[in-house]
Amino acid sequence: MDNEIKTWLFDILQSINEIESYFDDTQLIFENYVSDIRTKRAVERDLEIIGEAVNRILKKDKGFKLNNAKRIISTRNRIIHGYDSISDELIWSIVINHLAKLKKEVILLLDS
Repeated sequence: MDNEIKTWLFDILQSINEIESYFDDTQLIFENYVSDIRTKRAVERDLEIIGEAVNRILKKDKGFKLNNAKRIISTRNRIIHGYDSISDELIWSIVINHLAKLKKEVILLLDS
């Protein structure tokens, strides 16, 4: 695997680990997330990094296989450019339903 792609995969993994760490000392409760502006902004920033890393990977290797790559990039663009239309529910759904799957996929890619 190309070293730059490997670096970007590590960036994705690091951002996922950071997001998970924001909830180490607390239960995953949506209302708590909504009321914590610092955590919300930190999660959004890490999602931006994930999206940018995926974007760079696909620019380097258009055939790179990563599930939901286009959706990840679209979410990054929406957070950055449509910041006023991002719902807490959307971000929370990503945290709860999608990050663990992406983490497993990235770990498998790095181990191969």
